[in-house]
Order: sequence, then structure tokens, then C-alpha cells
Amino acid sequence: MSAEKSAPTGDYQKPLPDMRPEGDAFWAGTKEHKLLLPTGPDGKPFWYPRALSPMTLEPHTWTESKGLGAVYTYSTHFIGPSKAYKGDPPHIVALVDLDEGVRLMTNLVRDEEGYPSLDPDAVKIGMKVRVVFHDVTDEITLPKFAPAE
Repeated sequence: MSAEKSAPTGDYQKPLPDMRPEGDAFWAGTKEHKLLLPTGPDGKPFWYPRALSPMTLEPHTWTESKGLGAVYTYSTHFIGPSKAYKGDPPHIVALVDLDEGVRLMTNLVRDEEGYPSLDPDAVKIGMKVRVVFHDVTDEITLPKFAPAE
């Protein structure tokens, strides 16, 4: 499923990201099913998107991630943060260490239509994962992670 675009659901009710100008290239990349990482002048990617590279305060470039990594830690949420989550928990929120050396927060899902959460018993620290892209609206595509099989 991750190789082809999923159809936006149109009735997506869960919170959407706060769009800021420094993340425009990142979100444009997700629409194309690419995981782009901001990269400093030293060639090292960093996370999160910001206007300038940390430490040097110089402009940065963007590098496409392979989208592979491992679960650093995770939390199982049985009650969602809003009514939009009613009826579909549990949700797995994880910190994933990408192979490129950055750590990001994400949801762990199954690579199926609608990208449902993984069974909490299936999640292990150190588990290998890969990025999948959930087209939730015509404008927003969310990167999530599924087990790398």
C-alpha cells in the first residue's frame, strides 16, 4: 500500500499539523510520498524543520530519507486526546530513530487501508520500521511508520 497513494478520506476529523513556513518543503515532500529531512551545511540531517540550521544558524538544504529506522520507545494510548479518536484506540505513539541519525515522533500503524494502529503486543523496542504515507486530506499527507517486513 505505501508505494501507491492512498485516497484522502474527506471526513478526516483528527487534529492536523500546525503548518509553518519553515516546514513547507517537508509537507510538500510528504504529498509526494517522500520523507525529507532538513540537513545542515555539515551534511548531517536534523529534526525538526526550522528556518536555520541549529548551531550554525546558516540556511539548510533538504535530503530525502530512506524512511527506515527502529523504535526507540513507544507509548500505548487507550483513550485519544479528543472525541475524534473515540472508538478507534489504542494508538501507538513512538519515537523512531531513523537510519540517517534523527529521532522523530510518529504513530505506529499497519500498512493497510486507513492505516489502523498496530496491536500493542506486536510493538517492541528496537523493532525495525519503515515510513508509510497517509493522505488524510487533499492538502495533508502524514508520515507514519509500519513494521519493516
